[in-house]
Amino acid sequence: MTFDLIVVFSVIIFILVSLYREILGAVFTFVIAVVTLGFFGILTPNEILSGFANEQIAVIILLLLLGDIIKQTAVVELLFDRIFRSARSYRGFLSRMTIIISTFSAFLNNTPLVAVMMPYVNSWCKRNEISPSKFLMPLSYAAILGGCVTLIGTSTNLIVNGMVVEQQIIPNLKSLEIFDFAYVGIPMIIIGFIYLSFFGEKLLPSKENLLDEYIKNNREYLVEAEIKKNSQLIGKTVKETGLRRLKGLFLVEIIRNSFKITSVRSNMILQPDDILIFAGDTDNIADMIDSELGLRIPSVGMLHKKKQTEIVEVIVSRNSSMINKSVKDIRFRALFDAAVIAIHRNGERISGHIGDIDLKAGDVLLLFAGADFVSRSNHTQDFYFISKIKGFKKLEASRIWILLGGTIITILLAALNIISLFMGLVVLILVLIATKIANPKELHKSVDYKLALIIVMALSLGTAMIKSNAADLIADLLITVFLPLGKVGLLFGIYIITSFLAAYITNVASVAIIFPISLTMAANLNLPPTPFVLVVSFAAAANFMTPIGYQTNLMVYGPGGYTFKDFFRVGFPLTILYMIVAIGILSLMYLI
Repeated sequence: MTFDLIVVFSVIIFILVSLYREILGAVFTFVIAVVTLGFFGILTPNEILSGFANEQIAVIILLLLLGDIIKQTAVVELLFDRIFRSARSYRGFLSRMTIIISTFSAFLNNTPLVAVMMPYVNSWCKRNEISPSKFLMPLSYAAILGGCVTLIGTSTNLIVNGMVVEQQIIPNLKSLEIFDFAYVGIPMIIIGFIYLSFFGEKLLPSKENLLDEYIKNNREYLVEAEIKKNSQLIGKTVKETGLRRLKGLFLVEIIRNSFKITSVRSNMILQPDDILIFAGDTDNIADMIDSELGLRIPSVGMLHKKKQTEIVEVIVSRNSSMINKSVKDIRFRALFDAAVIAIHRNGERISGHIGDIDLKAGDVLLLFAGADFVSRSNHTQDFYFISKIKGFKKLEASRIWILLGGTIITILLAALNIISLFMGLVVLILVLIATKIANPKELHKSVDYKLALIIVMALSLGTAMIKSNAADLIADLLITVFLPLGKVGLLFGIYIITSFLAAYITNVASVAIIFPISLTMAANLNLPPTPFVLVVSFAAAANFMTPIGYQTNLMVYGPGGYTFKDFFRVGFPLTILYMIVAIGILSLMYLI
């Protein structure tokens, strides 16, 4: 046991304890660990900093940039609107969600995908009176399953590939290809979907109070909508149009030629320019603006034609200059680049034209806001921002094709080894900037600098383990324990240890510690290195057992009302399934 070994093992123990007990945070933990290795001369400054020149880290950053550009253009939201609007049953919604999310997450950062999808889950569950807890965990699992299909699907796979490029154990070991992961990843999407469809519904908790809370927190607004001159509603009765059956919207009154009709009969025939007054919640009002009912919100006017708009909630402050003034007199659009489309007054019934209503302190307003709303309302004391309900961003068809087509072409060229993924992404992002799809001044906000620093430090840790022979020592110990079970037994041993560390520490730490050990085992036994590389990646990335093991699990943990026990009950069987399938396929392909 040399001094270098003692230092390296001490550093590994420090990392495990600090990350598990959340003492210093991941970034500072890795920085202290690597600086310590440098201080004692185990790593040179060049070895510490070499990770910054690693192509895979640059690829991770570029993929984060591309994912954020796609998110900002709302292409994903438009697609989701079309796909999930018509889903009716539990399995129907689950199957669409699993297929779409896993497909997208194979090529895009899965964190924003889950963030974009969560409102759709909540809205669908509310309409169908199903607890969101039945879908939020499967949503995270679908993103994880999809991310494991390709090299670029998750940063874990790219980190492993970065270590493959940096390693000095096996000479001439080739970099992983984009679809090397698909042989395990695609079958596991199918198996994961079957598992969640037939067993997940029974194993997943039903947090009924979540749905009750969600419904209770939705404010009921008064909103007016005008029948367009070419609307399909004209000449039909209220009953025939189905306006009485709109989800979450109640037809309160009709204003015709300045006369209020407060008792709306089912046989009343609708006419052009009728003003329909509805009471409804935020989500359904937002959906009505984007619907094909043949209605328009009069107050929105030309704002609807702007390229970037959103629906937001604000509350009138107690010292507001708007109090006792009508919406029409305030001139919202001129002052704030926004229009008042609905008003909520703490359960009090209000009626008439929105523009004629005098505002009171505490009124909650639903605004249809343009791109300048934020800058114009930044310093106002008249109201306070509550939440954003929905965003609308119009993108020209040519730009959508440039964005999606460019992404597909880049991935295909990289898969065919015509151009490197790094160069393809650089060219694509430059094209997106040149065509003004992306704003160069905003791009830096999409970079996760903490993740990049953690990965660089993790690569340095792997180098230290190899130089100090710590990887060799642990590899020999694991060989002694698992070799009696055969070559397949070695893969099981690596998978179990990596999966455990990833579930309770972090996947980056588990990869940094286990990768050099796994590769050393392959070298010492003269076995093909590829399965020993891939098994580490799958075990670290396919993390279902704990909410802290993967970032998307943490995202749904609170909103789903889950406990650690819930994740273990649903995730442990899926982890076992993934382990068996992954090792079985890797063994058949490389060891048998």
